[in-house]
Amino acid sequence: MTHNLKRTFAILLLAIFGSTILYNCEPDPDSLGEQLFNDDAAQGNEISYPVIAYNYDNHDSIRSDAARLISGLSENGAVSTVGVLGAFTENQFGMQRASYVTQLRMPVDNYDFNGANPKVDSVVLVVRPPANTVSNTYFFEGDSLKVNTSEKSDFLVDGVATAVSIEKKTYPVRKYGKIGGGVSKSMKINVHEVTTFLDSNDDTFKRSNKNVSTGELLGSGVFNGNISSLSITKKSDNSVVFTGNLGFRLKLSNTDFFQTHILDKKGKPELQDASNFIRYFKGIKISVDETDKYLYQFSPNDLQLIMYYKYDKTENGTTTRPQTNLLFNLGGASAHIGLYEYNTAGTPAANAVAASNSTIGDEKLYIQGMGGPSVVMKIQDETIAKLKQIYTEKKAGILSAKIRVYVDPLSWKNTNSTEDRKFSILTNTLNSNGTIDFSKLAYTSDLSTGLGLYNYNKDKDYYDIVVTKTVKDLVEDKKETVGGVDQPIVNKPLLVTAGTFAANATGTLLGVRNTTRAFDMNRIILTGIDKMNTNPKRIQLMVTYGTKK
Repeated sequence: MTHNLKRTFAILLLAIFGSTILYNCEPDPDSLGEQLFNDDAAQGNEISYPVIAYNYDNHDSIRSDAARLISGLSENGAVSTVGVLGAFTENQFGMQRASYVTQLRMPVDNYDFNGANPKVDSVVLVVRPPANTVSNTYFFEGDSLKVNTSEKSDFLVDGVATAVSIEKKTYPVRKYGKIGGGVSKSMKINVHEVTTFLDSNDDTFKRSNKNVSTGELLGSGVFNGNISSLSITKKSDNSVVFTGNLGFRLKLSNTDFFQTHILDKKGKPELQDASNFIRYFKGIKISVDETDKYLYQFSPNDLQLIMYYKYDKTENGTTTRPQTNLLFNLGGASAHIGLYEYNTAGTPAANAVAASNSTIGDEKLYIQGMGGPSVVMKIQDETIAKLKQIYTEKKAGILSAKIRVYVDPLSWKNTNSTEDRKFSILTNTLNSNGTIDFSKLAYTSDLSTGLGLYNYNKDKDYYDIVVTKTVKDLVEDKKETVGGVDQPIVNKPLLVTAGTFAANATGTLLGVRNTTRAFDMNRIILTGIDKMNTNPKRIQLMVTYGTKK
């Protein structure tokens, strides 16, 4: 097949099948046309254009309530949530510290504590990883799985001394921050009583910079960067006595608080129902002391607060004091808020955001999850005008268009962190005041079929954001229906943020609002514009088009 015939055949395929492919369920519909240039397929004309790209200020705030901490849906429809704890400081973005606040509820209304005279033995908080499977909860960091086994001859099982085997498996959690080079992996975790009512109907309680007051310290402990599972079995018949799923257990020292605030309120209005209880015991806050360690993720829905206690039990005239436990409900309808604190004064990221120029763009672009800065990219109107001229005069067909943006080669790179280097393309319209208008989504058809996740290309050090359909629609003056009226498609900006889109078990996206932004620990610096147009790694729109002979 001759070169010209190949080109003609490719253009005919595009004309005949283009609209069908654009709206099917392919994972990347905006890449239409690129397959025509693989191997010995027809070669088109490639031309590059400058792109306006500038830093976007999120004011260190993001919606981080339960509705935004969703990472996806499991096969049975259960919601998977993710929270973040810890703190990390570096010289480009500054300090970022993550805490977590949650309500808790009694297991049932008017809980009777099984009998009379209940007294607290101990209280334990269990923090679990995002999914309770080893394969995707730990990151080895050059370490290996540690397994400790031991035996105990006088372990009490139903009050009887029993010989048991104890197996403890320990894994390092997946961390982002200072985790190598002899840096201590230990952080002090504090658990406080919350004294601010967490009103889930009040939008001010849904943001990461909400001021939540605390009261008594319920307990503290050292987290050494590891999570463990525990299995206890009888030596006699290998039957399981106890199983502790993967997690970190923190024993709370302030048992007096739980005695006076919970057990001593037996039969009182405070424990009458959930509405009374969450206004009486408003919740707990989990935080860290440090400002320069690391961030790690956990599962809010799998948090456990367990109160062990004894009570009077009388049978056949004999009174005993058996031990039982109360498991507070920290998931479901409870309010959850990720609280994020920043200290960015004088950092390159803060300076770049403050001096951001939305007209001509910025030379360095800073992207950070959890409410840090985002980046706006916009194809210039004059670029669209030039492409329209080529389209009209040369009868050209646009076969490929992508925004190429490079990772900044001279800026910070934290080699000791778990860097996913993923970001989502939230193609929303920016209002005149610079806020995001979620009611006016740009390029909705692209989003609905999966456009949005881009992985760092380690070999070439750049990302290619495919916008073929977007550019074709603008150049060919396509229409969109808004409110039942056909209107010209508008050249709208792309809002680029850290994270990706949440999906269900089959990969179907949960909607443009459901992203991992609220708990994405990553940050990245990209190369933006070059005022002199001499830097080959400046951000550019790369367009390939073919013409009929």
